[in-house]
Formats: sequence, structure tokens, C-alpha cells
Amino acid sequence: MMQAGKRWAARLAWPLLGMAITLALWAVAARHLSDVEAIRAAFAPQAGLQALVHLLGSGELWPHIRMSLERIAIALALALAIGVPLGLCLGLSPLFARISGPTFQFLRMVSPLSWMPLAVMALGVGEAPVIFLLSFATVWPIMLNTAAGVAALDPAWMRLAHSLSATRWETIARVVLPGCISHILTGFRLAVGIGWIVLVPAEMLGVSSGMGYFVLDTRDRLAYDELMAGIVVIGCLGFVLDWLARALSSRWTQRGQQG
Repeated sequence: MMQAGKRWAARLAWPLLGMAITLALWAVAARHLSDVEAIRAAFAPQAGLQALVHLLGSGELWPHIRMSLERIAIALALALAIGVPLGLCLGLSPLFARISGPTFQFLRMVSPLSWMPLAVMALGVGEAPVIFLLSFATVWPIMLNTAAGVAALDPAWMRLAHSLSATRWETIARVVLPGCISHILTGFRLAVGIGWIVLVPAEMLGVSSGMGYFVLDTRDRLAYDELMAGIVVIGCLGFVLDWLARALSSRWTQRGQQG
């Protein structure tokens, strides 16, 4: 028990040290941010953390957090529904890959935020353009990692499926998908990070809720302590989402190794 406690203490010591250094750098940066004392005080760690406690306690932040998580969940679901089939087509059909590959690579390199004006013109103001931008940003890592997973399959598995007279759909469902699920999960984790980064500027696009809207609103109200609190919440939520995606991927990999 004592050795286990020491191991946990040693494991926590370095992250805590890193957080302490981060807070110190935050305080130093706030002191040199402006010549106006009120602005320096508002951006300081103490003011931001006090605002965070107040916002969480009053319940003001929770609706924004819920809406941001809902949007990223919908976008990731759409990205999976689109990206996995496209990735399978890219990996299984050389002709489809030759025809669509250059187009997909071109679109992938276009920043999702550059589609903002077109998204608003085509879909109007509200939820639809935000979901579109998030889905556009997150579909590529899922699609490309799925295709990579198909390419990495052992050809013997495919020959075995053909020798057993499996149909194409049976081969995909029982051989291809299980064989490339780890690649899909890797793409999903990358998509979570990209989507969360794109979410904040996307939520500044004519919606009235979400963490991006909250940051924009605090800026307009000159509530800089609440702005810093919002930034902390965005970082914490992104950290948790990435940790959950990593945990899911690691658990699946461990199950595959045990199996």
C-alpha cells in the first residue's frame, strides 16, 4: 500500500508541477498585458479562477457547456457515418481511390473556417452551419485512418473470407471492419481534437449559446475575468474529451491483444 501510494504521488508530482508553472506564467503574462491596472487584474489567475467558481456555482456556464458538447457529439456522429464508409471505399476500391483521392486531399487542406461565409449563405444562421463546419473538419481524419486500416489488413484474412464464399458485405462486416477498428478509433481521437478546436470559432457564428458564444459575449461585455474562466473551461473540456478518446482506443487495443 505504501509503495502504491508513493507511485501515485510520484505520478501526480510532475503534472502538478507543470500546472504550477503554467499558473506562474499566466500571472506574469497578465502583469505585462496592459498598462491599465484594472485590465491586468481582470486577466490574472486569481480573478479568472474566482469567476470560474462563481459561474459554475450560479449555473450560468452549464447551458453553454451542454450545447457545445451536444454539437460536437452530433458532428462526430455525422463524421463517423460519412467518414467510415468513404474510408472503406477508398481502401477497398482502387478505382474509387484514384477518382476521388485528389479531390478529398484538396478539400482536406481547406480550412473549415474558410467555409463560414458559404455555410451561412447556404444554411442560414443557427445550428446548421455550426454542425456543418464541425462535421467537415472531423470527417477527414476518420476517413483517412479508416482507409489506412483497410490497407494494413492481412491479405490472408481476405483470401480466407473469399475461400469461405463470404459475400462482400459479410467480408466487410466480419473481416474488414473488425480488422481496422483500431485505426478508426485513432481517427476518431484526432477528430475529437480537431473538432473541439474548430468548435469555438464556429460558435461565434450567429448562435446564442455554447462556449464560443460565451467567450465572444464576455469580450463584448469587457468581462475579462469571465473570459479567462471560459478559456479554462474550454481547455479542461478538451482535455477530458481527448482522455476519453484515448481510453476508448487503449481499451479496445487491450481487448484485441487479449483476444
